[in-house]
Amino acid sequence: MKRIAVLLSGCGVFDGSEINEAVLSLLAIASQGASYQCFAPNIEQLHVVNHLTGEVESNQVRNVLVESARIARGEILDTEQLNIELFDGLIIPGGFGAAKNLCDFAVKGAQCQVNPIVDKFVQQFIAAGKPIGFICIAPVMIPHFVKGATGTIGQDADTAAAFEQMGGIHQAVNVDEIVVDEQHKIISTPAYMLAQSIVEANQGIQKLVAKVIELA
Repeated sequence: MKRIAVLLSGCGVFDGSEINEAVLSLLAIASQGASYQCFAPNIEQLHVVNHLTGEVESNQVRNVLVESARIARGEILDTEQLNIELFDGLIIPGGFGAAKNLCDFAVKGAQCQVNPIVDKFVQQFIAAGKPIGFICIAPVMIPHFVKGATGTIGQDADTAAAFEQMGGIHQAVNVDEIVVDEQHKIISTPAYMLAQSIVEANQGIQKLVAKVIELA
């Protein structure tokens, strides 16, 4: 049985992992005959957003690993605990946490940097030649890891321009499509960058997971 790591970035679309994308990814992995293990970095979130009002709660501080454990039902590991030999691939769901906690794209755009802890984690999969699936806004990190790699964030012109400014090759696609960079084993799909429903988000995620498992 192939084993897929899933990197989470908190819990909630506005300051962490997009919960639907994360759960759909886990479901797709399990339903397609593989197993998964969730990971998250043990770092503070950029900030905490009240998901009812959309306002930043400036008096609150939350931890990415602790919050991600909510999605994983407590079955989660610190990224520092990765044993790369036990895993065949990696999937990174979207949500603003990917652009605020895993990297700082939400703040710095094309000048963004990936958190060093996250960089160390992902680079192990790249060095081992294992496939990585990036969902929603998470693909903005692709150029950081592999210059010249092809990926997608959907059809948003500004984000696509930033992707290319960072050294990636952007391919515009529809919500139900994936982009596969066969050379670098990098797969991406827009999900909620375009999706208007959980059904639409699921279409691309199912294909992405299937391709990651196939290439694993």
